[in-house]
Amino acid sequence: MSENLAQRIRASSLRDKVTTAAAAAEWIKDGMTIGMSGFTKAGDAKVVPLALAERARHEPLKVTLLTGASLGGEVDRQLTEAGALVRRMPFQGDPTLRAAINSGEVMYVDQHLSETVEFLRSGQIAPVDVAIIEAIAITETGAIIPTTSVGNSASFAILADKVIVEINLAHALELEGLHDIFIPKRRPAREPVPLTRVSDRVGTTSIEIPAEKIVAIVITNQPDSTASNLPPDEETAAIAGHLVAFFTKEVAAGRLTESLMPLQAGIGTIANAVMSGLIDSPFKHLSMYSEVLQDSTFELFDAGKLDFASGSSITLSSRKCHEVFGNFAKYKDRLVLRPQEISNHPEIVRRLGIIAINTALEADIYGNVNSTHVMGTSMMNGIGGSGDFARNAYLAVFATKSVAKGGKISSIVPMVAHTDHSSHDVDILVTEIGLADLRGLAPRERAQAIINNCVAEPYREMLREYVAEANQRGGQTPHVLEKALSWHVRYREHGSMLPAVEEARLKVA
Repeated sequence: MSENLAQRIRASSLRDKVTTAAAAAEWIKDGMTIGMSGFTKAGDAKVVPLALAERARHEPLKVTLLTGASLGGEVDRQLTEAGALVRRMPFQGDPTLRAAINSGEVMYVDQHLSETVEFLRSGQIAPVDVAIIEAIAITETGAIIPTTSVGNSASFAILADKVIVEINLAHALELEGLHDIFIPKRRPAREPVPLTRVSDRVGTTSIEIPAEKIVAIVITNQPDSTASNLPPDEETAAIAGHLVAFFTKEVAAGRLTESLMPLQAGIGTIANAVMSGLIDSPFKHLSMYSEVLQDSTFELFDAGKLDFASGSSITLSSRKCHEVFGNFAKYKDRLVLRPQEISNHPEIVRRLGIIAINTALEADIYGNVNSTHVMGTSMMNGIGGSGDFARNAYLAVFATKSVAKGGKISSIVPMVAHTDHSSHDVDILVTEIGLADLRGLAPRERAQAIINNCVAEPYREMLREYVAEANQRGGQTPHVLEKALSWHVRYREHGSMLPAVEEARLKVA
């Protein structure tokens, strides 16, 4: 064994476990539940899942797959095309799998990301039979040192009967020490998580399991898939500007300081662009307590704005990946990666006073948010951790562009076709048009604030007409039930939420 590989597999008793991906996949049998590392394309298993898909093309093999969040590469696609997936949870982002979910071929359990291992730990869902975990190394005692994410990997490895480890040589040993693995005790004797500052380290730097649970080790050399976030555009820059102006007013009112409160940002172009917008803001000594650390995290570090960032994974664009991991010592002592049940823990979110910034697919006039279902029925990716943060945040912010499909869809509608976040959990709604501060407002007041500040014409006038008719019928939260989803119906039937006369006017304009 080479010296480099010996550094990667420090427990000499495990070195004879090195095998091929195909041989490792033989430990997985039909009907099993698999726990796999990976959180938003970072730190995911690379080759054993593909070997499993290849087996499924030639023999009856269906599994339930649990991960931290979405996977990179082609894992979900190949497993789906091979017919290997019968059930999937708690988050995904693959178009092929999405189609299989929406056709009913794969049963998808969309779940708050903080909850999956709680269900496993308490026996409320089927136990993990085999865990497949990517690592930079295995210690002398058999502990697993993760790569660029922790996600649910620690609990999968702890709770599984057997563990397969992929040692990925593409990740430098320099990542060792980055992780903080803290596992809550079982209920009802659980103690509070002893974390009171973003920079606190309260656990171990590796996943501690009995070495004999590791049944196979596969050597890989494949980098993570990179993020494909678009650069900020005029609309996302405007959204960021509205939020910076709002935070500035909060500082002037004494409700925030120039370092704000710890920040959380959801994944994707809008949230990443909003965070990048803080670079030119007056705020400094910022901190992050989030799930995914994206390009904007390191842009804020480089701009001298950010002091410390805690997350569950690091997912970067191709350009930023080379910059960050090519000079990782520059950032390492200001970073920590935690299990997602800790990064998303409601107790900690409320204790630290997180400002949570997440993306809405659509919102309605009362502030209810749909972040998962297109037209109320077709799953996009999943709720992810947005609910973990929104329910418990100091400020729960949801951002979206006001229109989509060239103006054929309004992101602000009379009633959302699916509710992920009720109006009780939404404090701020912001689009490129403006920002609605919903704190302390009753439903009728919320409707006026959202319509006046967040909606593009001609939808603004259409919503005013809807509210006027709804108010005549009365109620705490007035609606015209027979018209509440009429915009969605119109889009389904005619390809636009606009009435025919407005659609014709839009074409002329």
